[in-house]
Amino acid sequence: MRRILPLMMCFTCAALVAKLDARQDSVITVQVSGMRSQQGLVRCALFASPEGFPMRSAAARSVVSKKIAGRRVQCVFPGLAAGTYAVSVNHDENENGTVDTNLLGIPTEGWAVSNNARPTLRPPRFGEAAIVLKAGQRVEQRLRLVN
Repeated sequence: MRRILPLMMCFTCAALVAKLDARQDSVITVQVSGMRSQQGLVRCALFASPEGFPMRSAAARSVVSKKIAGRRVQCVFPGLAAGTYAVSVNHDENENGTVDTNLLGIPTEGWAVSNNARPTLRPPRFGEAAIVLKAGQRVEQRLRLVN
């Protein structure tokens, strides 16, 4: 019995340390500017994989919608585990819940992605917008919409 108790304590301590390492206390804060009007919403979508990035917010891990009041909008994504994320933002001026595009598929409403990635003639890729987040880290991104 004397040998079993220290062994059980070791396993308990190891499990506690593993749980602390997996904590979800990282934060991504996005400051958005460049809205061409005060109408509608700014919608920020946090993606944890390339699936659906950047246009399909339904595939996002989390979505924050904010009314526009002033020149900037702030979206906060708290409680994140360490990992790789990307953020896409759109100014949904008509509040229809989608990114409106023209016949060529180019957004007609303001948009941005993390790292202000702005490739020409194609949508940004997840890797170009990737934010590598460490445990306990706080990251702030300042994004300016493309209109």
